[in-house]
Amino acid sequence: MVLDRSLTRRRFLSLSAAAAGGLALAGCGSGRHSSSSAAAASDGSGKLKGNIRALFMKQASYSTDNINAMTKSFESANPGVTVTADFVGYDALHDKIVTAAPAHTYDVILIDVIWPAEFASKHLIRNVTKSLPASETDGIFTGALQSAEYKGEYYGVPWICDTEYLFYNKNMLSKAGVNAPPKSWDDVMTAGKAIKAANAAKYPFIWAGAEAEELVCAYGAVLAAYDGTWLDANNNPTFNTGGGVQALEFMRSTFEQGIADPASLTASGDDVRKALSQGDVAMCIDWTYVYALANDKTQSNVAGQIGIAHTPSGPSGKPAAGINGSMALSVTSTSKHPDVALAYINHLTSPAIQNQYAALSLPIWKASYDAGVQLTGVDQQMLDVAKSQLGDMFLRPQVPQYNAVSHVLQAELQNGMTGKKTPQKALDDAAAQAKALIKA
Repeated sequence: MVLDRSLTRRRFLSLSAAAAGGLALAGCGSGRHSSSSAAAASDGSGKLKGNIRALFMKQASYSTDNINAMTKSFESANPGVTVTADFVGYDALHDKIVTAAPAHTYDVILIDVIWPAEFASKHLIRNVTKSLPASETDGIFTGALQSAEYKGEYYGVPWICDTEYLFYNKNMLSKAGVNAPPKSWDDVMTAGKAIKAANAAKYPFIWAGAEAEELVCAYGAVLAAYDGTWLDANNNPTFNTGGGVQALEFMRSTFEQGIADPASLTASGDDVRKALSQGDVAMCIDWTYVYALANDKTQSNVAGQIGIAHTPSGPSGKPAAGINGSMALSVTSTSKHPDVALAYINHLTSPAIQNQYAALSLPIWKASYDAGVQLTGVDQQMLDVAKSQLGDMFLRPQVPQYNAVSHVLQAELQNGMTGKKTPQKALDDAAAQAKALIKA
């Protein structure tokens, strides 16, 4: 079945908020985006019909409860539709998408910003460029759009607009005489030494350093700060030169100087969140959702003590671009109900829904950050930092072979952090393997 290109977001944005579950719409931006998206004609009657299955990530960003509530509001507005939502951990998401494709299991899939090149080139997801006109994309953060973009066209609708921030324990910093959150990685080291000297924490900092994608993200955040790059214009690796080497050298130094917890080497992003929430460490970099959970009395021992700041800068002192952790929702190429799938996606990505469920994942829409807009569960500190960082995000390599390249990077970054290899040797080895993969 071919996706009806005429079913644009504009048409899907026609249903009233009352029909979508009574979500508050005050301050949602322009009138074009002021209502929840849940209507499309698929059978000539003006009503959606069909059962679809969607695959989501069960960790970070929107919670399972959030997604189930969003889905219920869509089904309530469209009684002819049933949505079955499945959830897997992030580390299983890519392979689940690939292995499920031949069986035509899913209509909607959540894709990471690093996968459009692979999935689009393999024809696993549909081109929806005509459903995202400039009148829509102009109102979305560039970093969010990149989560669905390949060769200038869109293969999904941005849904999660995310980057890593610096989180810090205000009480621990205060005990150490650190009166302001660190602005640079050098400041992080200085603060860490003061925290150790004051016995405020045995290990002041923790990385998401397990051999997984989050390690590449952590390295990417430092790489951007040190003005490094991943690849040149011909897709030859450059991360083993200049700022790339300095970034890994810095990460290694945090272990050598006793600032980073050795548990970093087996820690996932959520392990990092838990260490912060338990009061075991004073600082970390992690995703948006951490701020709400680390300040939630039901999930944190240090609720009210956790602050958020921009990703630290490097030697130049200029604000560093945060690593791009955005994600999009795509219609699979094998979906039997692509119009229903796209309508569901546009419901989940609408301003009303995104503003309603903003506590763990901030909206993709620029207008959502305007004065007077109500973002449920988002306080002013979070909003101020996000506004300064979401407009400038650092992409990981955009190549179809990224998943294989990432596995190489993960292994060699660990080698560099643990001292099994020098940072230069580890990155040289990673670059040689990555080049072979990309050019194959």
